[in-house]
Amino acid sequence: MAATSIPAIHASHSGCWLRDAHEKGIGGTRPVGKGEAIMAAADTPLLMLNAPLVASRLGYPDLSGLDLLELFAFIHPARFMVPTPKGLAQALGLAEPVSDAGVPALLQAAAQALLAVCEDPAWPEREGAWSALQSLVRLRWPWAGLLSPRIAQPSRAERWLFARLPEWEEAPERPQPAQIVLDDAAITARLAELTGSGAEARPAQQAYARAAGAMFSPRGGQRQPHMVLAQAGTGTGKTFGYLAPASLWAERSGGTVWVSTYTKALQRQLRRESRAAFPPDRAAQAGRVGPPVVVRKGRENYLCLLNLEDALQGGFTGRPAIMAQLVARWAAYSQDGDMIGGDLPGWLGTLFRKRGITALTDQRGECVYAGCPHFRKCFIERAARASAGAELVIANHALVMINAARAREPSQRPTRIVFDEGHHVFEAADSTFAAALTGAETVELRRWVIGPEGNQRGRRRGLAARLADVASYDDDGARAIADAREAASALPGDGWLARVVEGEPFGPLEDLLAETRELVLARDESGGQEAGYGLETEAAQLGGSFIETAGRAQEALEALRQPLMRLALRLEALIEDGPDWLDGPARARIEGARGAIGWRTDLIAGWISLLARLGGPGDPEFVDWLALERSEGREWDIGLHRRYLDPMKPFAEAVLAGAHGVMMTSATLTDGAETQSGDWSSAVLRSGAPHLDVRPQVFTAASPFDYARNAEVLIVTDVPRGDIPALANAYGRLIEASGGGALGLFTAIRRLRAVYGRIADRLARGGLPLFAQHVDPIDTGTLVDIFRDDPRASLLGTDALRDGVDVPGHSLRLVVMEQVPWPKPSILHRARRLAHAEKFGGGGQAHDDRIIRARLAQAFGRLIRTGTDKGHFVVLSSAFPSRLLTAFPPGTPVRRVTLDAALQSVAGRVSEGADAPAPASPINETRP
Repeated sequence: MAATSIPAIHASHSGCWLRDAHEKGIGGTRPVGKGEAIMAAADTPLLMLNAPLVASRLGYPDLSGLDLLELFAFIHPARFMVPTPKGLAQALGLAEPVSDAGVPALLQAAAQALLAVCEDPAWPEREGAWSALQSLVRLRWPWAGLLSPRIAQPSRAERWLFARLPEWEEAPERPQPAQIVLDDAAITARLAELTGSGAEARPAQQAYARAAGAMFSPRGGQRQPHMVLAQAGTGTGKTFGYLAPASLWAERSGGTVWVSTYTKALQRQLRRESRAAFPPDRAAQAGRVGPPVVVRKGRENYLCLLNLEDALQGGFTGRPAIMAQLVARWAAYSQDGDMIGGDLPGWLGTLFRKRGITALTDQRGECVYAGCPHFRKCFIERAARASAGAELVIANHALVMINAARAREPSQRPTRIVFDEGHHVFEAADSTFAAALTGAETVELRRWVIGPEGNQRGRRRGLAARLADVASYDDDGARAIADAREAASALPGDGWLARVVEGEPFGPLEDLLAETRELVLARDESGGQEAGYGLETEAAQLGGSFIETAGRAQEALEALRQPLMRLALRLEALIEDGPDWLDGPARARIEGARGAIGWRTDLIAGWISLLARLGGPGDPEFVDWLALERSEGREWDIGLHRRYLDPMKPFAEAVLAGAHGVMMTSATLTDGAETQSGDWSSAVLRSGAPHLDVRPQVFTAASPFDYARNAEVLIVTDVPRGDIPALANAYGRLIEASGGGALGLFTAIRRLRAVYGRIADRLARGGLPLFAQHVDPIDTGTLVDIFRDDPRASLLGTDALRDGVDVPGHSLRLVVMEQVPWPKPSILHRARRLAHAEKFGGGGQAHDDRIIRARLAQAFGRLIRTGTDKGHFVVLSSAFPSRLLTAFPPGTPVRRVTLDAALQSVAGRVSEGADAPAPASPINETRP
């Protein structure tokens, strides 16, 4: 059957189009109503692109058909494609449709082109396709019937997936790096080499690179790392600026540099740009084995091959089983097995409307390490071993902190670290070193100890099954496992939340969660107005009953911690004086189990410490509170929380104390007011350096961009706060005035959805597609890809889009913030606000202003990414405080205007080709 003989459908906010087809491939496209479209899809399989999105546009969640994204994922696994008609056309070399009405014809042509690839002898991803297709035929995948006659059975057995994946090899431990000093001339020369001989010299970038080189000098004393705090405006060239001395040091010393980011987008950028700084041929000449650059992420980002095998052998059924087959196709061609932000298409998981992708990643506590039949091919183990021999390791802030805190051997600790996006180190440390005794966390711990309960499927078998050989050999170890299982039965189990809500808790921990919930609700002062949002209260002035319940919970946790500690000691003894059966794989498995037990005993110890202090005087180092987590009116977790008042204290101990050189860099390490006055005190405090009595070197470079000419800040004064119709009208008209290319930022999902619902159809009818986080069934990374690819598209989002989104050029020419991004008045925020006032004076407002200015600066930074970018930054706030204007770069024109005046300015720049900002008015507040 030819693909042109299959009808195709396309739906957007502007309407629906159906292309009828006949056996000769002659058909016509016609607009249809939603009802007719749904009936057509129910009667016969239709070609479509992104079935969940089409279903969302039609308001028919059960829609299914021949989704071209699934076919693309099968034929071209691990190949990038923007999941839009334009992206599909570009990926296949087809003509782009000029309107929505032309999309169904494109879908037929694309299907024909993809199916033709299967008959091409040069199809590069042919290996494994026939084997996977046989399984997909049994699963009744809609595309199987069209593919079967086109994919011939190979003449010899295919090397499919597990047979195709390479094995990693053990490597000897590397010697410690040589002690060298980088001179400025060598750093400048390496930078010139990276930027290219024909590139214009950039003095600010050269000075930045030389400043970065200071972190690589030999350390003068224990717990005294060389620290550099470098603030460099957008366009300075930070990446090559620190990669130049980093590559030079790694080459000469034989050591490893870690570069840490906060966002996955910057990790992808670093992977691309680091190729010039760390070429494989140079590493090979130096005798290094393996890739010179390795990307490391947390275990939960990678595909677990044993989970995949379980899914392929019946662990998944129905649509998730089809997804597992497509993931298997990808795994055979993936660069590194990274499922979250790697080369797995971000849209693949959303096609199946379930969190099946997460189920295939490595889950906490389930890894059996060397006991796994795929251990030698494991993506996670390969990345860990490759990083030990790499020149550059690209990681994220949380992983660097965890690696430094939990490294069992000194050689495993990162010692030269560049924290890019350094303004996020504080919040990353805040999360990493937090304690949360919640229902969800305790259920997870119970499953790790006992294993799945009832009729649950899966291989999370609990300690007894994972360490059965240890139990059979070592009586003390067997007793410790049995005691741990018995103690873990006191933890919350499946159905805990329903029991707590219904007033029928079971066990001391569920009793504690029930009393926590009741206390939070009793102290709530919202009058029921915040039914859709989480509630919290201080862990203070607690009654005697609550303290007694907390004491029983503490005893239950201690009863679990003790046997786990004994078990860890028994495993350590086995490793040191192992029996005859303890071969290399068994030793590695026990090492892994010992590490997992150590992490969990530390976790339990943190919970015990939290409970122990509830009845006594508060610890000034910590902030404790009780919380009821809710989302859209549904309760989903309950617990007690503890954060460090200053999380940089544990960060300093875990990361800085063992490091030799650390650099924190960003465009916003200090806020505008601090930059203008040259005040680094707040940034130094947030670096953790004072906890080691280290004085960092500081460096500042202004952005080379001409903000006075290319950007303008408009503060709209006549959109009433809280008026959703007025807010939606403002967003809609601004997007129309700019012709799309708008990034809309919201501080509340509820308002985002309300605005989206009011303007999406209207904009689409004008040829301006609108996408939104928390609305469209598309992951955030893919939404940004779609936005970047279409200059007429606009995107609405929340905090995840305020920072780390890189969309240079005409695709982003307008940023709109719904209001001033005030900090959420949480218990933690209040405590830090008071601490800041005590240390620096000026009241709590100074602390809040710093946070707001940082958020404004980060959002403004999305607008101008290159020297030729131009655009407007609009804040819909009638009372924008003038003291916050220092958030914007010096020289940036700022005007307080009505919405009509803002529309004229935005439309004027578009019509004039964005040559210059609108003429200044008498109420201009140009940023000094």
